[in-house]
Amino acid sequence: MEIFENGQWLPLVFALLLVVSVLVYAVLDGYDIGVGILTRFSTGKERDTMIASIGPFWDANETWLVLAVGLLLIAFPKANGIILTNLYLPTCLLLVGLIIRGVSFDFRAKAQEQYKEAWNTAFAGGSFLMAMTQGYMLGSYILGFEHDMVAVVFCLMVGFFIASAYSLIGASWLIMKTEGELQKKAVGWAIKALRGMALGIILVSLASTMASTYVHDRWFAYPNVLMVLPIPLLTILLVWRMDRILTREMTAQPQAGCWRPFAMTIGLFVLSLSGLCYSFYPYIVPGQLKIVDAASAPESLMFILVGALIVLPLLIGYTFYAYKVFHGKTQELSYD
Repeated sequence: MEIFENGQWLPLVFALLLVVSVLVYAVLDGYDIGVGILTRFSTGKERDTMIASIGPFWDANETWLVLAVGLLLIAFPKANGIILTNLYLPTCLLLVGLIIRGVSFDFRAKAQEQYKEAWNTAFAGGSFLMAMTQGYMLGSYILGFEHDMVAVVFCLMVGFFIASAYSLIGASWLIMKTEGELQKKAVGWAIKALRGMALGIILVSLASTMASTYVHDRWFAYPNVLMVLPIPLLTILLVWRMDRILTREMTAQPQAGCWRPFAMTIGLFVLSLSGLCYSFYPYIVPGQLKIVDAASAPESLMFILVGALIVLPLLIGYTFYAYKVFHGKTQELSYD
């Protein structure tokens, strides 16, 4: 009961809220970033439909990133200082990508015809830049913020894998929200992106265990290996099943169970993040700073928790309402 008496449970609660915020952001903003990346492989009319499919949601999706950064800053100020100091440049590039996406999203629909393609390119480029920078930040975090050439190459590779993961959930979103030729194209995009994401999961898992004896022991020391074995097994099963659905079932009939790829991609995201969290727990900065040592004072955390319990239901309720209102197949995008 000591953990409840001295407030040591509060850092764990905020760590859980932080993980949930990152997961929800990766799913929700992940699919609209993925759709943005995939616009480069579509025609003009298809591109309009793709952007229409994310139009009602993409601004609100980014709220979860603000929540995650806010939780890190307020609840774990020591960790925030270490992480953002080491990731200053990719964070700036992430913001650049965010600005480019926001501006081009509106300007592409209102610009004169001769400039529309430039804004379409900017939207796709901003989306890819956001995916790459987030992947780079993840890779650097995994390696404990190493900055040598090998680490930089690894982080860039993780950036491409994150772009593949976002492209997968973006393509899955399009399978669910569109019809006809575009839906068939989305199935093809999803097949390629799934294989890229699967390769990324394998390489990141290997690199994590090779870079840290702590992570290696967490996964392979007995009896830990028995406890965590379901995570890789479920991941392999889910990738195999999703590949069969995309290549054998949805290639012929993309409308049949069109929600399944999106739901299965969410499952892959949950498993991947669960494995990452398990690898580094109880550290919030790998090998440097534990969750309980990085947290603010218990009194501050309790005050923040009250605010979080007010804000979170509103945020969840608004998100649910927006998706309920705009459910179903995508309609033509209009700014009238």
